[in-house]
Amino acid sequence: MVEFAEFYKRLKKEKAELLEKLEQLRTLGQPSAERKEGSPFGKREEEADEASELEKRLALEERLGESLNEVEHALQKYEAGTYGLCDSCGQPIEKGRLEAIPQASLCLNCKAQRAKEAKGTR
Repeated sequence: MVEFAEFYKRLKKEKAELLEKLEQLRTLGQPSAERKEGSPFGKREEEADEASELEKRLALEERLGESLNEVEHALQKYEAGTYGLCDSCGQPIEKGRLEAIPQASLCLNCKAQRAKEAKGTR
């Protein structure tokens, strides 16, 4: 596990950053009492803008939540002593892959296989 200590530090830092971003996003998402004036379409235009912004914020929040889940899964694996092993085949994940994506839970072969399967189901 000593060889993965640096990845563990990076994962802890990433988790803190993701939590901060999610909190900021949720804080910014609070409804505003401010209303636009002077638009010929008035309230409808404003509501459309708000709906669009809400949709974007929710999509970003979902992506950040998924990333947070991946990081937390990697941290749990580290604490369980299984970090660096593929969730699918159990073989070691390539070190270069972990350097690029410390939260990776699949080796390159299994990731490629899943991508191929996902592509075939669309």
